[in-house]
Amino acid sequence: MSCLVKTNYSHQLSSTAMAMCSSFCPQIPNQLRARPICPFPTKPLFTLSVKAFSSETSSASSKADGLSARIGFLGLGIMGSPMAQNLIKAGYKSSPQEVAASCDVTFAMLANPESALEVACGEHGAASGMSSGKGYVDVSTVDGATSKLIGGRINATGASFLEAPVSGSKKPAVDGQLIFLTAGDKSLYELVAPLLDIMGKSRFYLGDVGNGAAMKLVVNMIMGSMMASFSEGLLLSEKVGLDPSVLVEVVSQGAISSPMYSTKGPSMIQSMYPTAFPLKHQQKDLRLALGLAESVSQPTPIAAAANELYKVAKSHGLSDQDFSAVIEALKAKLQNPPK
Repeated sequence: MSCLVKTNYSHQLSSTAMAMCSSFCPQIPNQLRARPICPFPTKPLFTLSVKAFSSETSSASSKADGLSARIGFLGLGIMGSPMAQNLIKAGYKSSPQEVAASCDVTFAMLANPESALEVACGEHGAASGMSSGKGYVDVSTVDGATSKLIGGRINATGASFLEAPVSGSKKPAVDGQLIFLTAGDKSLYELVAPLLDIMGKSRFYLGDVGNGAAMKLVVNMIMGSMMASFSEGLLLSEKVGLDPSVLVEVVSQGAISSPMYSTKGPSMIQSMYPTAFPLKHQQKDLRLALGLAESVSQPTPIAAAANELYKVAKSHGLSDQDFSAVIEALKAKLQNPPK
């Protein structure tokens, strides 16, 4: 799987490699959550297993002409897997070597701040394999403080850091239609721009580390509130004798039209919630967004109310269902009205 490739760098790479890894990060016990998160854990809280893939170059590689580098991808879940697959389709090949040490640029897509921090900064984390000339691109959705901790640890090795959380769920990830909200090292942003263009339809550079995280949390705060309100509308329409399917059609043709409504509405009416964006992640993002708002004394009563609804949905065992399952929390309230 080796070949000599032409590169924009001052040296030549013996292979164009993509190391694909899945990381297991156990949940931190509740009794430990109140403690400050240490950016340099002394014990690894995850195991790293390498999955190797290869593919032939496709037409998508034209987006990355001139960029020949070893690319690593940490985190192969609902989002990370299709994002990485789009890079594979563009001709990036795999290597079963330790990711960060063997790659020029490493991408990470983890489920929460704790996992992102451990994968980057743990005893066997990516930072231990980073060095001058390498780059680390974190596309996880985390809070700004966590992103800055990771960026600081990566920069301390001499490597470059870019936060690049994405707007979009499973289908946009599969189709390469994500929106990247980046911040951090501008040179690294320009270097990986062709890769972002393979995985997404647009990208924004927002300046200092923390701005990308903040933008993503604001976007997901709006989305979570919209879904909660949409759920109320579906149930109200049915309660007053209207056909909720017609409501979805009406909404899809008006000023408040949204692909989210037209895509998820029909399945919500049938009480089906195929997971594209897990409800537990939506609630996590609302929690982080509320923390962001509190840090600048910005009132967010609508988002706060929506967050409570998602918490109720989680208590009913819906954490791993799509976030549209929040409608079930409202159904539960209807069946068990307060006395």
